[in-house]
Amino acid sequence: MPHLLFYKPYNVLSQFTDDSPNPRSTLKDFIPVPNVYAVGRLDQDSEGLMLLTDNGQLQHRLSDPKFEHSKTYWVQVENIPTDEAIAQLRKGVKIKDYLTRPAIVDRLPEPDLSDRDPPIRFRKNIPTAWLEITLTEGRNRQVRRMTAAVGFPTLRLVRVAIGKLRLTGLSPGEWRELTPDELSYLRQTQRSRSAI
Repeated sequence: MPHLLFYKPYNVLSQFTDDSPNPRSTLKDFIPVPNVYAVGRLDQDSEGLMLLTDNGQLQHRLSDPKFEHSKTYWVQVENIPTDEAIAQLRKGVKIKDYLTRPAIVDRLPEPDLSDRDPPIRFRKNIPTAWLEITLTEGRNRQVRRMTAAVGFPTLRLVRVAIGKLRLTGLSPGEWRELTPDELSYLRQTQRSRSAI
């Protein structure tokens, strides 16, 4: 059974087809392996780690919010977040009609990432900062909505981990099969009732 890790570039859909009148770049442009499907999704304007598998049971388990598996993001925001904003993100943020679960949030030195194409918009008089945010839920555009809700809009979003699976060693557009240790971890996750 193939299990793949993929570094999704910016402006690529996290699916294999696009029925829109002006077709956009999809996973099919990067991954020639048949019969694999993305576990969860990343928005077109987000980058980073995706897991693909042909195992429907595993796909369901890792996508279902009730299992509360963790996902870690490096997030570039506009301006320098205050201690109060970070405390609010950690505690939970009210977005429309729901309160987000508590998150792990830390300031992050500027990470060593590939340049984004196209680059983010810079404004000379407004600084930017990086945060590392780990969630155990994955609502639509949640990280972006959370940072906006506390006054620091997201400029760039890169998922760097799904549980213990890491983006390390991949460049945008690259994919690889899981290592034996990673496969063992996934099998453990599938058997266990606990989160990854």
